[in-house]
Amino acid sequence: MELKNFEGAKVPSVNFKTRGDDEWITVSSDDIFKNKTVVVFSLPGAFTPTCSSTHLPRYNELAPAFFENGVDEIVCLSVNDGFVMREWSKDQESQNIRLLPDGNGEFTEQLGMLVDKGDLGFGKRSWRYSMLVKNGIVEKTFIEPDVPGDPFEVSDADTMLNHISPKAKKPDQVVIFTKDGCAFCLQAKETLAKAGLDYVEMPLSHQTRSRILGAIAGAKTAPQIFINGKHIGDGEALSQHLVI
Repeated sequence: MELKNFEGAKVPSVNFKTRGDDEWITVSSDDIFKNKTVVVFSLPGAFTPTCSSTHLPRYNELAPAFFENGVDEIVCLSVNDGFVMREWSKDQESQNIRLLPDGNGEFTEQLGMLVDKGDLGFGKRSWRYSMLVKNGIVEKTFIEPDVPGDPFEVSDADTMLNHISPKAKKPDQVVIFTKDGCAFCLQAKETLAKAGLDYVEMPLSHQTRSRILGAIAGAKTAPQIFINGKHIGDGEALSQHLVI
C-alpha cells in the first residue's frame, strides 16, 4: 500500500449520492468546498468500533470550537452508500457533522486513499485521515501511518483543532446524575444552563441510585455533577464551583 500526501492539491471534483427523506440528493464537490473552510475526516466504515466510539463523536463534540475558529463545516467521509451513512447519522452524536457517502470510492481513490480491506470482507475502503480544505485546496493533512491494522493516531479531532488554533477553548464535558421528581436536580440543571454549560443528563432509578452514586461519587443523593472528569458534588457545590 502506498499512501501519498496531497497537501496543496485541489480536491477531486465528484458528485456524491446522498440520501434524504425518500429521495436521492446529489451533492457536488463545489457544493461542499467552494468558498468555504472545511475540515474533512475520513474513516474505514460506518458503525465500526473506533469510528463510532471515538472518531466521529469527538469531532461532533469539538465542533463549536472549530466553528469559532473559522471552520464553516465539518465533513465525515466514508466509502459507504447513502442509506448506510444516513442510518449511522441517526445512531450517532453527529448533529454538527455532515456525513458524506463516497459510495463508489471516486473521491477517495483520486486522493490516493482507497485501500483494499478484503481480508476483513470490506472490499475497497478509505484509509483513515483528516484534512483542512480552504476554497477547494487542501492546506493540511493528517494521514495515519502506513502500518498493519487500523491506526488511529493523528486524524483525531484534537490534533486538527490544535493545528487550526492551539489556544482554542474546548467545550467542557459535563454530566449530571439526576432522579425523577428531584427539585434540587432541576435547580442544578438551571444553574448549568445559565452558566452556558452544555450537559448530558444521566437519570437514575430509585432502585439503583444510591449504589451507582455511592460507587462513582461517594455520595448517596442526586444531583451529582462531574465537569471534565472532576467530581464537583451536588447543586450547592456546583454553585460554589461556578463562582470560583
